[in-house]
Amino acid sequence: MTYVPSLKKVYEEQVVPALMKEFGYTTVMQCPKLEKIVINQGLGDATADKKIIEISLKEISAITGQKAVATLSKKDIAGFKVRKGNAIGVKVTLRRAKMYEFLERLIKVALPRIRDFNGIGGKMDGRGNYTLGVTEQIIFPEINMDSVTKIQGMNITFVTSANTDKEAQSLLSNFGLPFKRK
Repeated sequence: MTYVPSLKKVYEEQVVPALMKEFGYTTVMQCPKLEKIVINQGLGDATADKKIIEISLKEISAITGQKAVATLSKKDIAGFKVRKGNAIGVKVTLRRAKMYEFLERLIKVALPRIRDFNGIGGKMDGRGNYTLGVTEQIIFPEINMDSVTKIQGMNITFVTSANTDKEAQSLLSNFGLPFKRK
């Protein structure tokens, strides 16, 4: 038997029936699903110190369990001292099993470690996707506090197949993302 992440089982056994009931879908194929999770870290300070990119690559790779890649600038911007082709960020795209494993670690381990946490904002992008801004990478247990040289934030984007924001928010909250109550 092959390995199936526990959150994928939860999706198939609990989330899909809940969404079918809530939105009146007639088949399982109509239910929105999580397609990918993109973790992005913009590093403006990397123009002055190239080690910041290397450190962030290691940290994001440790957090996600997948090798991160550096994002390069597309054009010269003199005001920010950026040259075309310079590394200015780090990103990784998670799909399938690694996506579900990361989501489970985020919900059950990382978010509860945020100080004075009372839920995440519910602002969607209008196309059924949601971006969560995290201000500190140290909320993840994979990061060793002693080796952190600088606190960096990141954006975590949940890309869903939902047609509306309401469907996407329902999908993500059924997964266990703690949205603030309105």
